[in-house]
Parts: sequence; C-alpha cells; structure tokens
Amino acid sequence: MGKINQGILGGVSGQVGNVIGGTWKGIDYLRIKPSSVANPKTPDQVDQRTKFVTVLRFLQPITEFLRTGFKKYASGMTQFNSAMSYNLNNAVTGTYPNYSIDYPNALVSRGNLAGGENGAAASTNAAEVDVSWDDNSGSGGAQATDKALIVILNPTKGEAVYTTAGAARSATAETLTVPSNFTGDDVEVFLGFISEDGTKVSNSSYLGSVTVA
Repeated sequence: MGKINQGILGGVSGQVGNVIGGTWKGIDYLRIKPSSVANPKTPDQVDQRTKFVTVLRFLQPITEFLRTGFKKYASGMTQFNSAMSYNLNNAVTGTYPNYSIDYPNALVSRGNLAGGENGAAASTNAAEVDVSWDDNSGSGGAQATDKALIVILNPTKGEAVYTTAGAARSATAETLTVPSNFTGDDVEVFLGFISEDGTKVSNSSYLGSVTVA
C-alpha cells in the first residue's frame, strides 16, 4: 500500500492506484504504472501471424514488380501492402500451422485491363522459361501494344525473375532466362499485361508450375 506524505500535496511513497511514488536524492517523483498488455499470442493472433508470414514469403521476392502490378490499387497504402491485403484474404489455403499459397487464386498484378488468353508456360531449354498466350487485342480494351507482365517465382530459393515491360500482346510469346541454379526446380509462372502508356494493368493469371530444364 502506498502513502501520501504530508497531506494531498505531499510526496507519494509506494503505489496509490496506478501511480507509483518515491524519492530520489531528496526529490519526490511520480510515475504511472504501465497498463498490462494483453497476451499477444492468442490462438487467433498466432493463426493470423502464420498466414501473414506465408504471404510475405510469397511476395517478398517480387517487391519491385508489385510497384507496377498493384499500382492501381495502392490508394492510401503501398503497392506491396495492397498485394499483401489481397493475397492474405484470397490466396491462403490449408489449416494452421500448415498454410500455403493457393497459386490459382493469387494475384501479382491487379486491374481492369483485359488479361491474356490461353496462357501457357514450359521449359525446354536449359535455364529458360517460355511463356505464350493468344493475341486477344480488341477484347476488353486490350491493345496489340500492351506489354507482358511476367513473373517466374522459385519458392524453394525465395527468388524470382520478372519483367514489367515484356513482349507486346501481339507477339504472343516471350522467353525469360533464369539463373542456372534454378535447373531442376519447380517455378510458379504468372502472366499479366500493362498498357503501353502504363496507365492500365490487368489481373494476372496463373500459368502453372514448371520444372526448369
């Protein structure tokens, strides 16, 4: 129990309510006792934190790419945070603690420009990944001059190869070179498009998992 010395205007010794008093070198002092902090490791918090880390590992290798891919959905937040929010809510599968990314539902670019049609990915030459699509110019605002947005993600190594100004939509294909140490690894491939002037972006589409030759 604390005491208030010399009446209400005197010094406080010990604890009175949430006020702690004492004397240091003849000087009376007061400090507020810190509020107790709620348990930061409740089951819900740990569950959400695990999902967050799962998405973070997915997006960190393409941080720079997301500046373009999510440029239209970064109102009041960074492009990375916008991508985090979307994928946290839409692209996590599994149950605690075994969460993983649901790639077909993940987005690495987001917007209302028409995406690619019949996209496909393959690797037939060493350290190369071939990406192809149909030319759907004229559909949903798609233009022949739109540029491909391509992501080749290596989840095992936590690395990625990407382009934000790839081949034109009308070219219908592009080959990206990946590091030689990707050989034998499974990579996840995404395709989107951006208008030539950079003002419009499409939702990305997942082209599947490819084993690098």
